[in-house]
Amino acid sequence: MISRFFRHLFEALKSLKRNGWMTVAAVSSVMITLTLVAIFASVIFNTAKLATDIENNVRVVVYIRKDVEDNSQTIEKEGQTVTNNDYHKVYDSLKNMSTVKSVTFSSKEEQYEKLTEIMGDNWKIFEGDANPLYDAYIVETNTPNDVKTIAEDAKKIEGVSEVQDGGANTERLFKLASFIRVWGLGIAALLIFIAVFLISNTIRITIISRSREIQIMRLVGAKNSYIRGPFLLEGAFIGLLGAIAPSVLVFIVYQIVY
Repeated sequence: MISRFFRHLFEALKSLKRNGWMTVAAVSSVMITLTLVAIFASVIFNTAKLATDIENNVRVVVYIRKDVEDNSQTIEKEGQTVTNNDYHKVYDSLKNMSTVKSVTFSSKEEQYEKLTEIMGDNWKIFEGDANPLYDAYIVETNTPNDVKTIAEDAKKIEGVSEVQDGGANTERLFKLASFIRVWGLGIAALLIFIAVFLISNTIRITIISRSREIQIMRLVGAKNSYIRGPFLLEGAFIGLLGAIAPSVLVFIVYQIVY
């Protein structure tokens, strides 16, 4: 069995060398096909991943009314520090929603600092008591599809001033992400089918070009398994040689781009 394998291996290597131009043509065909498939597949899958990442980064921002101190256990009332009866009412209402993953408090001071970094010193006129911003809760959902539902439910909570979920832009983003995923998978499947078709045709042409050699082998009594063995190994070598360059190319480009 082992001796037969090595005999087939030797015959395959000898045949590849003997049919040099056909070997080069077959390897080149496989190489070009796999390179195109690899490039398009990388673009498609990374675009789909980017769309998913953008989807997952969509947040619901719940702004709290000015007269509500939801994140403080005590408040100043008539010059005295008293217990805050509104403490965590909004937070608990949001946290108890089954579709909510996490709730993070963002004070108006924190938002002011972020805006100052972006907008510059022009915002410094609103420092201190003049700060027009609201305290807010940043709500992360379990799935992107929960954004709209959570936003609608959050608007009904007492003490909430405004809710932002991206509106129509968010819906368009979700539709675009879904479109990219569906069509991306479809195009990837089509590319794989084309690759298999082209490679199989290349191998078929190689076999047809050597039909005389196959007929002679049959005339001298060679079995189909004996004839088939070297061809299978040749196909494996052609596929391997044709796959090396695309793999290296895509790896290098991927490292540079990403």
